[in-house]
Amino acid sequence: MRVEVVGGPPEAIEADVLGVGVVEPATEPGGAVAAIDRPLGGRLADLAREGELSATGGSVLLLHVERGLAASRVAAAGLGAAERLDADAIRTAAAAAARTAARFGGSLAWVVDEALPLPAAEQARAAVDGASLGTYDPGRWKSGRSAGKDLRRLVIAGGGLDGVAEVATRAGVVARWTTRARDLVNAPANEMTPAALGERAEEIAREVPALTVEALGPDEIERLGLTAFAAVARGSDEPARLLVARYDPPAAARDDLLLGLVGKAITFDSGGLSLKTPERMTWMKVDMAGGAAVVCGLGAIAELGLPVRALGVVAACENMPGPRSYRPGDIIRTFTGTTVEVTNTDAEGRIVLADALAHARSLGATHLVDLATLTGGALGDVYAGLFARGDDWRDELLAAAEASGDHAWPWPLHRRFRRLLDSDVADLKNSASGRAATAAAAAFLSEFAGDGPWAHVDIGGTAFLERSRGDYLSQRGGTGAGVRLVAELGRRLASAPPG
Repeated sequence: MRVEVVGGPPEAIEADVLGVGVVEPATEPGGAVAAIDRPLGGRLADLAREGELSATGGSVLLLHVERGLAASRVAAAGLGAAERLDADAIRTAAAAAARTAARFGGSLAWVVDEALPLPAAEQARAAVDGASLGTYDPGRWKSGRSAGKDLRRLVIAGGGLDGVAEVATRAGVVARWTTRARDLVNAPANEMTPAALGERAEEIAREVPALTVEALGPDEIERLGLTAFAAVARGSDEPARLLVARYDPPAAARDDLLLGLVGKAITFDSGGLSLKTPERMTWMKVDMAGGAAVVCGLGAIAELGLPVRALGVVAACENMPGPRSYRPGDIIRTFTGTTVEVTNTDAEGRIVLADALAHARSLGATHLVDLATLTGGALGDVYAGLFARGDDWRDELLAAAEASGDHAWPWPLHRRFRRLLDSDVADLKNSASGRAATAAAAAFLSEFAGDGPWAHVDIGGTAFLERSRGDYLSQRGGTGAGVRLVAELGRRLASAPPG
């Protein structure tokens, strides 16, 4: 989808559909709605009084226009109450308008409303997100699926758009990479094997400048000493891959910083010998969503040409039962030499991340972030759980999460959580049951993150939707969680002063 920014009065904007947000009360239209309604002779106000035009979030009224506007239709989408307005409300309204416009193909012009309490650039960014992500179709494997009509052009329109073009263009790039991550996550495990993920990553590296990818196989993984990762991978006939991606821009803003991004990519998780139930196993192709976020987040950083050095390490394998599977009761040695008692083979993600985190630090990463579907989403489907070492690093991640729409919420990383992992026979065990499972997983990872800033982002609830979230992410399947966060973090680090 092509993104453009066009200034001027909304009635002069040419598009198949002109989209505008409606705030409560809908019966008293103001701002951009009133400006559009004047050449329409008050038709929107009449429809509001009759109860057909609503400000309810996600609602949309389609009005066909014969005269008064250059656009042939108006999609008036609900934003809710003005005092509660945020970027997600814009995303949801723009998505509703975009889904309506996609029925006709062609173009949507979304009007930035100067009367709303959000800056124009923030409105524009949210509208691009909503229109792009809200029209995603996960059903490309349906044999009888028709090509349908796509939204080919999005116009950000209105007055007061100084500096908005750069923001909207950047948002369009990041949204495309988010969509690519969704495609990776939605691909079935018989197609998206560890080797196939490596091939996709190598293709991406050929598309964008300054990005390189190595896809290392089982023998190389063993030679590097990533023995814990290798132990998890042994149960499957599909060979594991360790993806090592490097982004080296021509002129990095900071020579003292190498952003390390680590992704869990279990392309299918049966639970291993600690087998999941059939119901829990159905969606386990999603367990590579953290790896997809790292690969596509780096793609976005590279396409945007951000002047920040970045390293990606993605551990890709299947977790399957088999004659060579690792077992409950096994003691395995990690890359750092730490020994781990396996108490649950379905807690495999933290084991592969242990080696991947330590390897990323050994390659020079100064600031680490890992993204993983680790504990099933204790915060539901809107917020990822964020554990961080270092208050400044935590705040940097939270700011990037809020600005990007990949929301995260901080969890405590208390030293007393470590006791949950005490083992009688090894340095630590790999799982702790009960209500502390999420905190115990973060405590486990902290043992392998080395010195320096590190954060763990648990996207277990946000990476994949089994049902509509009721907003701009209404489709079941992968959401691309983490890509927008990674791209925004890269942008912020590139512009931050050394230190």
